[in-house]
Amino acid sequence: MKKLLLVEDDQNLGQTLSERLEKEGYKVCWATNQAEAQHAINSQTFDLVILDVGLPDGSGFDFAQEIRSQYPIPFIFVTAESSAESRLQGYELGAEEYIPKPFHFKELLMRISHVLRDHSPLKSLEFAGVRIDFDQMSVSLPDGQQERLAHKDFQVLRLLIERSPAVVSRDEIMDKVWGEEKFPSNRTVDNVILRLRQILGDQHSHWIQSVRGVGYQWKSSEVKNG
Repeated sequence: MKKLLLVEDDQNLGQTLSERLEKEGYKVCWATNQAEAQHAINSQTFDLVILDVGLPDGSGFDFAQEIRSQYPIPFIFVTAESSAESRLQGYELGAEEYIPKPFHFKELLMRISHVLRDHSPLKSLEFAGVRIDFDQMSVSLPDGQQERLAHKDFQVLRLLIERSPAVVSRDEIMDKVWGEEKFPSNRTVDNVILRLRQILGDQHSHWIQSVRGVGYQWKSSEVKNG
């Protein structure tokens, strides 16, 4: 089930869209302002953000810029700001679609479907002969050896790859992977990194680099999509 973050301050429209999108089979998290949206996107994983421009505590344009700088999540604007300048600004920020209000719900559904289809998740990635299978949560080495990873370990690996080449802090790793669960610590993250490096082996362990005082970074330029 695809998960959508809806950022809309209009109570009636927000509730209507949430209910109708859920009836269409989507899981919807509805935020009424930028602060709520930021909290949601920091603590959950989404497939798409549907974003209004005029928010009570900030600009949807500014929030879109933050999304682009931190997360590989596509977003579309659904807004009353329909001037040519606003549309151009939205697309320059990287919006997949810019839908002016009022709009037909069926049009919104079609645009959502189109964007999600274009951004369907990768099944696997291959780095210099090392294959990472996202469905099987496994790592296959060039010599044929295959390792199935524990769920949390694989989530950490996937986060580093998706955020590459950005450096991911230990705090962000703990928030994204463990969330509200108890007992994760910096040492917990370090132990996961140690296990991942051992699985990658001596030849490839350097792909996970430590950035002193900050966190970790995935660094491999040789990639093939699967």
